[in-house]
Amino acid sequence: ITGFVKFLGLLLATVFSWYLGYLLSALVPEEVLSASINNLQDIGKKPVIRAPAPKRQKCDHWSPCSPGSYAYRVLSGGGKEKLAKICFEDELQKQLVVYCLTDHSAEMVAFIENAPEGSLLFMVTHDDGSTRLKNDAKQVVEKLGSKEIKNMKFRSSWAFVAAKGFELPDNIQKEKINHSDKNNRYSGWPAEIQIEGCIPRNLM
Repeated sequence: ITGFVKFLGLLLATVFSWYLGYLLSALVPEEVLSASINNLQDIGKKPVIRAPAPKRQKCDHWSPCSPGSYAYRVLSGGGKEKLAKICFEDELQKQLVVYCLTDHSAEMVAFIENAPEGSLLFMVTHDDGSTRLKNDAKQVVEKLGSKEIKNMKFRSSWAFVAAKGFELPDNIQKEKINHSDKNNRYSGWPAEIQIEGCIPRNLM
């Protein structure tokens, strides 16, 4: 008798549960039930954390310059295809590029001498900047603070940032050079080089 009573109780509980489920499905909208089931299934899942896409900085810097600074990047040429580039405040600037086939020394000297006080000067090479660059031009660049202009060799990659009429901070990289050797990245050309940084606006 005890076993029969347990069986009868289990049967009644099953029928009641089925009837209760039937009532709920009839009274509760299907959309609500589907959403509840999905929420229960998502409980055991690990949340997916997506990092926000990095914001592009001026001149493709990794980190932004402060609001009171100018952003710059100077990139020398590399091989015949990769031209020299000068970026200032996210804009590509015109630059004086000295080739071995043409003498631009006079134009370079005139440009530097005519630049007003408080000017930033960016210089970069593509191909060769030594063969046709006269000594008077090298001396003018040297007066601006260059320590490598007279060490330039055939097809050396060279980049230089200078100021006329004021001093740049000591922590700013101002010059970089890379000489040609037997392990050149490009045929006859050394690897391109770049310097970048932030220049405080209040210096000018």
